[in-house]
Amino acid sequence: MIRAPLAGTPPGDASAPVLAIVHDLLWAHAVPADGLEHVTLRPAEHGLYAFFFLRAPSDADALLSTRAVLDRSRSPLASLGYWAADPFR
Repeated sequence: MIRAPLAGTPPGDASAPVLAIVHDLLWAHAVPADGLEHVTLRPAEHGLYAFFFLRAPSDADALLSTRAVLDRSRSPLASLGYWAADPFR
């Protein structure tokens, strides 16, 4: 499991519809090679936390897959007022 912060300052709180859109957006930008099995979102003080559950041979590979999904999702996330903080920190 990798916890990746999605910082953001969209208007209002992250409502259920926004969480559903971000969830679907992350899935839409994952590819089979990422090994993504499940993603869960939780509101945070300044954005969201995305919890990625991945099938990967090592923690390093799971981090790389998480970064790849977030990189591919960058533009659509930005359109919703979110940006991915580096999960490697």
